Amino acid sequence: MTKTSSPSPAAALVEHRFTVGNIVDVLCDHNRDGERVRDWLQGIVVQADYKMVAVQFVDEVYLTDGWMVPDRILFCQQGAANIRPSTRRRMRRPRRARPRRK
Repeated sequence: MTKTSSPSPAAALVEHRFTVGNIVDVLCDHNRDGERVRDWLQGIVVQADYKMVAVQFVDEVYLTDGWMVPDRILFCQQGAANIRPSTRRRMRRPRRARPRRK
C-alpha cells in the first residue's frame, strides 16, 4: 500500500515571521478622528520570538474589553490573522524650507 502525497493543512497557511524593526499592521481597537474604531493600525515590532510578537504604536490602543493599554504595546502570535506586514509606508513630516545662502 502506498501513501498518496497530499498537502497538509498547515502547509497551506502562509506564516510570516516578524523580526524587531518590521513595520506591521495590527487589527485592533484605536481612536480615529475622535471615534473608537476596530481597524488596521500601523505599528513597529519591538520584541519577537518564535511564538509571540510585541508591537508598539504611536496612537492609543485598547483591549477588546475597553481598557486603554498604557504603554501602547500589544502582543500577537506569530502568524495570527490579526497581524500582517504593512503595505503602506510611514508618512514623513514635510521638511521646512531653509533660507538660501548668498
